[in-house]
Amino acid sequence: MSSHRVWKLGADIDTDALAPGAYMKLGIDGIAPHCLEAVRPEFASEVRPGDVIVAGANFGIGSSREQAAAALVRLGVRAVIAPSFSGLFFRNAFNLGLLLLTVPQATVLDEAELVTLDLTAMTLTSASGKVFMIEPIPEFLRAMVDAGGLLNQLRLRQGAPA
Repeated sequence: MSSHRVWKLGADIDTDALAPGAYMKLGIDGIAPHCLEAVRPEFASEVRPGDVIVAGANFGIGSSREQAAAALVRLGVRAVIAPSFSGLFFRNAFNLGLLLLTVPQATVLDEAELVTLDLTAMTLTSASGKVFMIEPIPEFLRAMVDAGGLLNQLRLRQGAPA
């Protein structure tokens, strides 16, 4: 189990908010400082490794740019918790080692609240003690996140350092 500070966002956060198009030519090191600046200008400079994003439905809608998930990984976001995710973003996130947790009631959590994740029991516990069930994640996707993404997982399988 681990505790994480919540960054609260609304519904329909798109990939352009996560990885703004104007910075795409800069690579991930140039994109990450602009992550979510249109929605939460302070996010990239104030997010800390281990923090989680709690958002409304349809997180990651928009284009298929994998930099949207990569920016969150670069900033140290532990997980994104939402009632639903875009299919393309969902797969890109796991491929890059970003944990996505589907919790239908996620939006009741509060900004800056400390939540506890228990990925063995697949529960999320709010600061007030309310327990929410996390929808099951297939083992192959959990293993991908544990390895730090698909490429690291493949390197480890071949005996190379991740």
